[in-house]
Amino acid sequence: MMQTSFAQAEFAAKKKTTRRERFLAEMEQAVPWSRLLKALSPYYYPDSRGKRGRPPIPLKRILRMYFVQQWYALSDEALEDAIYDSQALRNFVGIDLAVESVPDATTLLKFRHLLEKQALTQVIFEQINGHLADRGMLMREGTIVDATIIAAPPSTKNKAKARDRIVGPPEMHQTRKGNEWYFGMKAHIGTDADSGLVHSLTGTAANVADITESEHLLHGDETEAYADAGYTGVAKRDEFKDKNFTWHVAEKRGKLKKMAEGPRKNLVTQFERAKAQIRAKVEHPFHVIKNLFRHRKVRYRGLLKNTAQLFTLFALGNLILARRINPSQSA
Repeated sequence: MMQTSFAQAEFAAKKKTTRRERFLAEMEQAVPWSRLLKALSPYYYPDSRGKRGRPPIPLKRILRMYFVQQWYALSDEALEDAIYDSQALRNFVGIDLAVESVPDATTLLKFRHLLEKQALTQVIFEQINGHLADRGMLMREGTIVDATIIAAPPSTKNKAKARDRIVGPPEMHQTRKGNEWYFGMKAHIGTDADSGLVHSLTGTAANVADITESEHLLHGDETEAYADAGYTGVAKRDEFKDKNFTWHVAEKRGKLKKMAEGPRKNLVTQFERAKAQIRAKVEHPFHVIKNLFRHRKVRYRGLLKNTAQLFTLFALGNLILARRINPSQSA
């Protein structure tokens, strides 16, 4: 066992437990570390032979650093500095500055590129959901679908003097919502109607209609699906004609306002309110991602990298929601 350093001893002797310490302690218990390490280890190939280059970083340590980056919305360089500054982060990652230094930003950059190239963030998403399903946190009777816009910097400082575009269709795009215009991408999710945990995810440009992604947000075993008024007509699409489940789509507000006052309108209003109470659960993952993890603007260029990050964010968000639903079952 390693000897406790003076900094660690002084930190352990303090009287107050900070919010960061409490959060990291909860995540230490909630994250299925052994399951993730087993799934990722075949793809993680540092030069462990030790003949040339930097010494290899253990997968468990670099994975912890990557999760800290997502939880606190840090860049690669900011994460390196934060670990040097915070004893709580060093304890979580497992670094003792008396005997070793913090892996630099380039090391984390290469790990992120590996995750993106091998689609390993989807593996993280699937493994965490599998962990929660084994504990009875994910049901399969109903699904709620929705989408949110994630802004992108409207910079035109690239070589083409244009926005975030590649050869072919644009990556990021502008769209109108209400009377406001937005530029960026959309995160489309399918959530469990019972727990509100995300089980399906796609990323598109912001101008892609929500209804076009609905097919990819269902797991196939649901008996009911819920959506807001933006999905009006989804049940008539060709891909759902032979499906044996029922769509519950919100009525448009204008249609409700035009109805004559009376018992029929009151009954429809009560039914719409009941559907809205069920759909409200789909907003909880968006709250975690945008408000707790502070992911309100994309960090990387292109849909591929940003969608890969979303898989990790929503996987970690599921752990937050699961502990709120049933702390004993999610651990």
